[in-house]
Amino acid sequence: MKYLKRLDEWLIAILLAAMTLLTFSQVVMRYVFNSGFTWALEMTTVLFAGMIFIGISYGVRVGAHIGVDALVKLMPNKLRRTVSIVAVLLCLVYAGMVIYGSMQYVLKMKEAGIELEDMAIPMWIVRAILPLGFVLLVLRFLPVLINLISGKSDRLHLADEVEEALKLKAMEANK
Repeated sequence: MKYLKRLDEWLIAILLAAMTLLTFSQVVMRYVFNSGFTWALEMTTVLFAGMIFIGISYGVRVGAHIGVDALVKLMPNKLRRTVSIVAVLLCLVYAGMVIYGSMQYVLKMKEAGIELEDMAIPMWIVRAILPLGFVLLVLRFLPVLINLISGKSDRLHLADEVEEALKLKAMEANK
């Protein structure tokens, strides 16, 4: 279970490393050997898409998504918790709609039998990252909802840019 918590971090790191290595190799091939991989740009795009859709759920786990919560912070605990529960429920509804719509799209791509332009990979396999990413997002929002309902948490934990900027300023002042 401990390793599953960090699976998204490893996947993002592997995708980023593969993307960087592929791009570097392509630059070397192009400028040193006057050659290259015809499929490099398309593969880089596929890897980047994977990184984005896995990164969405990772952002929920670590509280890195930016949100406007200045008004919510002023609310009493019970109201703050209620508003946060409603926000998470709305996020889950949205994710469910995206999962449903993207599954329809992926199934139509499979039915059409379209492949990527530069690689002999069926398009539906690549496009499956969209519903998969949003399923991961749902799996990250469910514990947040459970913590809110059970009272273990009283609000969504979002990135606080002001707090981070003040910490950075304080660190710079101490140098």
